[in-house]
Amino acid sequence: MSDQTTTGPAASGPAASGPAASGPAAFGPAASGPDSAASGPADDPSSSGPSASDPAASEPAASGQVSAASEPVTDAASEPVTAAPADAAPVAAAFASGPLLLGVRHHGPGSARAVRAALEAARPAAVLIEGPPEGDALLPLAADPQMRPPVALLAHAVDDPGRAAFWPLAEFSPEWVAIRWALAHDVPVRFIDLPATHSLALKESRDDQRPGEETAPAPETPEAARIPEADRTPEASDGEVAVTPLVDPIRVLAETAGYDDPERWWEDVVEHRSPAADATADALTPFTALAEAMTALREAYGDGGHPRDAVREAYMRIQLRTARKEFGDTVAVVCGAWHVPALAARTTLAADRALLKGLPKAKAEMTWVPWTHRRLARHSGYGAGIDSPGWYGHLFGAADRPIERWMTKVAGLLREEDRFVSTAHVIEAVRLAEALAAMRGRPLAGLSETTDAVRAVMCEGSDVPLALVQDRLVVGETLGEVPDSAPAVPLQRDLTRSQRTLRLKPEALERELDLDLRKETDAARSRLLHRLRLLSIGWGEPAVGRGSTGTFRESWRLRWEPELHVRVAEAGVWGTTVATAATAKAESQALAATALSEVTALAEHCLLAGLPDALPVVMKALADRAALDADVGHLADALPALARSLRYGDVRSTDTAALAEVAAGLAERICVGLPPACTGLDTDGAEALRRQVDGVHSAIGLLVAGAAPAEGLRDRWGTVLRKLAGRDTVAGVIRGRATRLLLDEGRLTEDEAARLMGLALSPGTPPTDAAAWIEGFVGGASGGGMLLVHDERLLSLVDAWLTGVPADTFTDVLPLLRRTFSAYEPGVRRTLGELVRRGPVPEHSGGDATDHAYPGFGPGLDTERADAVEQVLRLLLAPAPEPAEATA
Repeated sequence: MSDQTTTGPAASGPAASGPAASGPAAFGPAASGPDSAASGPADDPSSSGPSASDPAASEPAASGQVSAASEPVTDAASEPVTAAPADAAPVAAAFASGPLLLGVRHHGPGSARAVRAALEAARPAAVLIEGPPEGDALLPLAADPQMRPPVALLAHAVDDPGRAAFWPLAEFSPEWVAIRWALAHDVPVRFIDLPATHSLALKESRDDQRPGEETAPAPETPEAARIPEADRTPEASDGEVAVTPLVDPIRVLAETAGYDDPERWWEDVVEHRSPAADATADALTPFTALAEAMTALREAYGDGGHPRDAVREAYMRIQLRTARKEFGDTVAVVCGAWHVPALAARTTLAADRALLKGLPKAKAEMTWVPWTHRRLARHSGYGAGIDSPGWYGHLFGAADRPIERWMTKVAGLLREEDRFVSTAHVIEAVRLAEALAAMRGRPLAGLSETTDAVRAVMCEGSDVPLALVQDRLVVGETLGEVPDSAPAVPLQRDLTRSQRTLRLKPEALERELDLDLRKETDAARSRLLHRLRLLSIGWGEPAVGRGSTGTFRESWRLRWEPELHVRVAEAGVWGTTVATAATAKAESQALAATALSEVTALAEHCLLAGLPDALPVVMKALADRAALDADVGHLADALPALARSLRYGDVRSTDTAALAEVAAGLAERICVGLPPACTGLDTDGAEALRRQVDGVHSAIGLLVAGAAPAEGLRDRWGTVLRKLAGRDTVAGVIRGRATRLLLDEGRLTEDEAARLMGLALSPGTPPTDAAAWIEGFVGGASGGGMLLVHDERLLSLVDAWLTGVPADTFTDVLPLLRRTFSAYEPGVRRTLGELVRRGPVPEHSGGDATDHAYPGFGPGLDTERADAVEQVLRLLLAPAPEPAEATA
C-alpha cells in the first residue's frame, strides 16, 4: 500500500505469498491471445504475510460456506457460464490423488485461463482460495452487476483504522476467475489463508519481540512493499545474518530453460500458449508440471528465505482438512504455486496447530473497495505488482485478434491527442510486430514487440508519445466499482451520497475542476472538498486557476486513490457524516493548537469548509492565544489568514464580524511592535520579516476594504512603514521594501524615493547592505523591474552604485543581485540591458532622441512622433457625428 501510515500487511498483493507463484504456475491452457509480459510475481516468498494488496497471499479461509448468487455470472471474455454436467469419469480422474491443487501466478491472464479451464473440466464440489477468511461473507457480492474489477478486499483494525491491508483482484486474476466460476455454478467458495485478525496484529507483535525472535509470519510494511520482490535482500536483526537467501522461482526456472530474461520466458511458456484440448488431462497437466517444478525448488531452497510462510501454510492445511471432511476429495484449491508442495505434504493436525499457537489477534473489519490498474502496477510499490495491467486486461478480454485490437486502441488514443495516425499505420504496426516476433523466435507478438512497432510506425521513433501509450493503455487508469450493498463505515456512505448529489464522480485519472462559488452546486462542492482536506482525505488539492483570479473562483486538482478508503475509515472516529466529522476534528485541533498561526489557519479552513458550528470554539481559542502571544512574528504570520477569511463573508455568506474584531486587534498590535522587531536581525531573520511585512501590508488592505473596526488602520500602517524606511538600524531589505510599499501606495513621491535610494546606495553604505536594500526595493516579481524601466533616475542610481562597488566586495553582493534580477521577466531584463548599454541620456539632448542608441526612452517628449499619431487618435476617440435632422 502506498500509504505510509498504513502499518498493516504491505500492499504486496496476492503474489506476495511464496516464490512459487511466479513459476509456470499458469502453464494451463492459455487462451489464443498472446498474453505478453509477466503475469505478476508468482506467489513470491518475499511476501511473507497477507500481502496488503493481494488476495492470493492474503489470509486463511473462514469456515462459513458461501452459496452462489441467483443470477448467472458473466466473465469478461466469455458468455454467461452455464452449468453443463461434467462427465463422471474425467471428474473422478481429476481427484484420483486427492484435492485438486491449482498453483497460479497472481494477476496473470494465462493463469486465469488455465484455472477456468481446469475448473470447467474437473467440476469440483467446493473451491478454496488463498485469501482472508473474513471475506467469505463478502464473496456473493462478486456476482453483483455493480461489481466491476479491479477491486480489493480492505481489512483494517477496528481500534486503529490506519492499520490496514488490501487484497487486490483484477478481472484477469486467477482468484477472481475462480470466485466467479464458483458463484455461477452454485459451488461453495471459501478463503483459506491466515485471517486478517492475525495478520493485522502481527506487525505490532513483531515490534515487541526480542531481537532475533520469530513466532509468526509478519505482514510487510508499506515501505517494504515498495521494494520489488526480486531486489530485496534478507535483513538481519542485531547483526544476525539470514541463512536462507530469497528465491525468485521464475528466475530459477528461466535460467534452467536457458533464458536470460525470466519475464520473457514466462510469456513464451505460459502467456503465448495455444488453447489446449477439452480433455481433463490436458486441462490439468500444466498444474501437475508446475507442482513438480515447485516441489523441486522447495527441496533445493527450503522456505525460500521466508520461514514464516510455514504458519500460513499450516493454517491452509487445516482449512483444507475441514473442507475434505465436508466435501470429500472433490475440492479445488487456487493458491500461489509456491504453496502447492506445502499443501500436498503429509503433516499431522497437531503439528499444524502447534505452529498457530499463540498468534496475536486484532479485531478487524473487511469490505470491498474500488481499486485501480495503476495501483496494480509494480512501480506503485505493490509487491505482487505487474508491469502492464492495462495490457493484461486487454489480452484477457479480447475475444480474438488481440494485436489488431490493441493497435486500434493505440491509434485511437494518439488521434485524441491530435497526432496523425491512419488505418495504414495500424496495418503496418501489426505486420511489424508479427515480423519482430518471428525474428526473435517467439510464439506470438508480445508487449515488447507491439511497443517496438508502435514506436517505429505510429510515434516516428519518438518516446514522447510512446510514454502516453504506456501511461494510458499499458498501465491504464481503470477504476473499479463496488455495489452499494457492500459494507462501509457510515462516513463512507455519507461521502458517497454527497458525491452523487454533487455529481462528483471519483476517478483514477487526474483532472482539474473549476468552481464558481456564486453557484449553489459549485459552492457545495467547494465545501465538501475543503471538509475532506480538513479530515486528511486528500481527494482534491487546490490548484492555480487559469481563468479569473477573483475570490468567487476556485480550481481543484482531483484524483481518487484506493488508499483514501483507509483515510475515510480513520476519519470515521470523528463522526458519521462529513460535516460532523470535520466539525469535531476542527474543534479538537483548535483546543490542541499551540501556535497562533495554527489557529488562524484553522479559522480560515473552517470558513472555507462552511463549518459554523466549529467557529465558536476556534474563535475562542484564537482570542485566547492572540491575547497571550506577544511575538510580532507570530502575529504577522497569523494576520494574513484572518484577512483572507474576511472575504468569505461576501463570497460564501458567512458572518465574519467576530473574526474582523480579532484581526483588527492583531493589526494594531503589529503596528506597535513591528519597528523595534526589525532591528538587530541577521540575513535570514531579515528576509523572513520582509516576507511578513508583505503579508501584513496585503492583509491590512483587505481589512480596510470591509471591516468597520479597521478605520484609520491604513494611516497607522503608513506611519509604521515611514519609520522603517527612514531608520538606519533597520535591515536594508526591510527598509527597501518599506520604501517600495510607500511608493506604490502613493504615500511617497518619486523624488523622495530617489532620495532614500541615494542615501541607501551612498559610498558610506557597506555594499552588502546596499545590495539588500535594492533587493527589498526592486526584488522579486513585484514589478520592480518595470519601475526601473520607466524611471531612469532610479536605474541611474543603481547603475552608478553598482559600477562603484570595489572589486574585493563585488563577489559578496553578486549573489544578492542575481537573485534580485533573475526574478524579472525576460523582456524586462532585456530592456534593462538595452538601457544600461545606452547609458544615461544627456540633459541637453532635448526631445529629438537622435543620439539614442535605444529609441523610445528619455526624459523629454518627442513631439514629432507624438504628432504622427494625433490624427489616428482623433479617428479612434472622436464621437460619432450626429445624424442630420430630416427636413420637412
